Amino acid sequence: AGKPLARNLKARVQTTALGQFPFASVVGCIDSRAAPEIVFDQSIGDLFVARVAGNTVNEDILGSLEYAAKVAGSRVIVVLGHTSCGAIKGACDDVKLGNLTTLLAKFKPAVAAATTPGERTSHNHAFVDEVTELNVKQVVQKIRADSPILKGLEDEGRIRIVGALYDTSSGKVRWY
Repeated sequence: AGKPLARNLKARVQTTALGQFPFASVVGCIDSRAAPEIVFDQSIGDLFVARVAGNTVNEDILGSLEYAAKVAGSRVIVVLGHTSCGAIKGACDDVKLGNLTTLLAKFKPAVAAATTPGERTSHNHAFVDEVTELNVKQVVQKIRADSPILKGLEDEGRIRIVGALYDTSSGKVRWY
């Protein structure tokens, strides 16, 4: 709504100095336009946030999410993708660049699954949007498949694992 909550950051720092109890964990992209704390209007101590290009997960991030949910009590895991994602565009264009090549390969299943007609490159915005959405949904499934701990917590109703897409042009979030 364009009306951020008023916060006393100094008080939040003091309140969280000896402990933290974030209610949610977010796997987001490193994109500077899609910072989860700002997107969701949250403050210090509210969220655990793991950020990597293309909002994907590996063993390190899964371990962090397991800690957040099982030990620290975070009750929701959000995989937050965003429109105009450079990592997704790079995967669509089959970019090769050092270590980025390995990271972009993680998005190839979403590229392969996309059915949008036309050119299968970053020049086809509808194709990129579909790949972005598929990637979010695939990462949600990967969390469930690769972490029996998180899958078990979700099956017990103790956490939820959801996907979301942040629109960088409107500031709106669509949930999956």
